[in-house]
Amino acid sequence: MSQAGAPVGGLLVLVDPVARRLDGESVRIAKDVLSAGAAAKICLPDSQEEFARALARRGHRQPVIVGDDRALVRAVGLLYRERALGEGALALVPVGPVGSLGLAGSLGVPLSAVSAARAVLDGAARMCDLLVDDSDGVVLGALRIPPVRGIPRPAGPSVWSAYRSLVRTLVRPVAADVGGGAGGSGGHHRLRVEADGVLLADVDQPVEDVSVRTCDDGGPAEVVVRTSGGPAGSTVTARAKTVTVSGADFRYRADAAMTGPVRRRTWTLRPGAWTLTLPR
Repeated sequence: MSQAGAPVGGLLVLVDPVARRLDGESVRIAKDVLSAGAAAKICLPDSQEEFARALARRGHRQPVIVGDDRALVRAVGLLYRERALGEGALALVPVGPVGSLGLAGSLGVPLSAVSAARAVLDGAARMCDLLVDDSDGVVLGALRIPPVRGIPRPAGPSVWSAYRSLVRTLVRPVAADVGGGAGGSGGHHRLRVEADGVLLADVDQPVEDVSVRTCDDGGPAEVVVRTSGGPAGSTVTARAKTVTVSGADFRYRADAAMTGPVRRRTWTLRPGAWTLTLPR
């Protein structure tokens, strides 16, 4: 940042196509405020591929993402895989439904387009931690392996569901579904969870859910494992730099997106890996 606050190399304002469709007025306000305060190149990509190409051609401009949590995570992921997160700060002007801006709010980004755009021009850079998995995926805030019953099923009929419906018409129904759904027996996950090599849960324990989140204190990530063994179950917490989950197929929510199924995934904390411009 220069002493006046405006980025020295100017801005690359990347407007997520979803934001443009949902709230053109907020996008227009953001563009007007940013263009009035700095040299700004406005990019209006029509697809994620065009978004990625525009970001890769940013030169010395500071990227400003106009969009929701998914757009921010996408940009950080692209820069991480380019090994370019250390080149300078990112900025975000949140545009989207309130439910799609939870990560932005938790990071301290103003949810008003005007306030967020002004923070881009006059704010200060803050270093943020990052969780990176073994497939080069990134998590900015938190990840969670939700309860099996809380995992959304794909919409629409499938060949398998049609087959099961036919079978049920031909045989006597049983009292209960023994399998309990994908990911575990009786509706629970059967997972092995390790934090910095310390075993928190094993496959012989019914696991309800697992969560991992970065912490504002600059320390290791917080890991919470909730099991249902025993009359009331239990909760195990730990702080760790590396978390490995393995076992039966499981899905997980990384920030705003569901991913999987996978059978093994390791997340590693990268302290101060990326920088976000926030209000002073």
